[in-house]
Amino acid sequence: MAKWTAFPHDNSAFQYTPASLKKNWARLHMGDAEPFPKDAAVQQAWIHFHAGEFQQAHDAGLAAGGGGITVANKAQAIYANYLEKKEKVKLEMFLEVAERAAAQQEAEPGNPNAYYWQAYAIGRYGQGISVAKALTQGLGSKVKNALEKTIALAPQHADAHIALGAFHAEVIDKVGKLLGKTQGADTSTGLKMFTQALQINPGSAIGMIERANGLIMLEGDKRMKEAEKLYADAAACEPVDAMDCLDIEMAREELAE
Repeated sequence: MAKWTAFPHDNSAFQYTPASLKKNWARLHMGDAEPFPKDAAVQQAWIHFHAGEFQQAHDAGLAAGGGGITVANKAQAIYANYLEKKEKVKLEMFLEVAERAAAQQEAEPGNPNAYYWQAYAIGRYGQGISVAKALTQGLGSKVKNALEKTIALAPQHADAHIALGAFHAEVIDKVGKLLGKTQGADTSTGLKMFTQALQINPGSAIGMIERANGLIMLEGDKRMKEAEKLYADAAACEPVDAMDCLDIEMAREELAE
């Protein structure tokens, strides 16, 4: 495997030990509702992930197996989304995560994040090839079903609420409300999902960013001021780990444009 691009920011504040990882776990995983792992090897993989050492997290997660597969999937998906420069490699990485998550569902049908990372990876892959094209390939229903399954298994999974809200918003934005209905997308459900996500995890920078994007896609310019405020709030957040840092930097760059 080629060497992945290094995390481009100072990660000194995101260096956790097994003890500090456990102490901060609830805060670090308020988005994905992942339970604290008992396996020391899986804990180490998460320590790499939170520090932005995504390739090490991926490799350590795969080597650990079990709960480590979730770390590997999250590390690869987040890395591909934010740091991989080559579009072809990025899309291949998303497909690999989706396949691995599908296999994880077979082994652990009650694991919410097996469904979430499949949905995330297929969703990002769909954005890469174009949402309209992805819908014609039936990828929309796969994303929606996997996210709904995630929430059914873990009602407090804030990130799944965000992603499901984004699904409704993206589909309606790209194909319109009428065709969107054929994909199971509607405005009120999208808006409700964003609201619920921020009720579960009010400090989520990505929740604020995606809600802002969703408001514009679903309701247009009349929600622009609210969207700008959400971006400003996201940019003012203090990151708790490397992924959070990437989200916050994205908000800051958007505001600077």
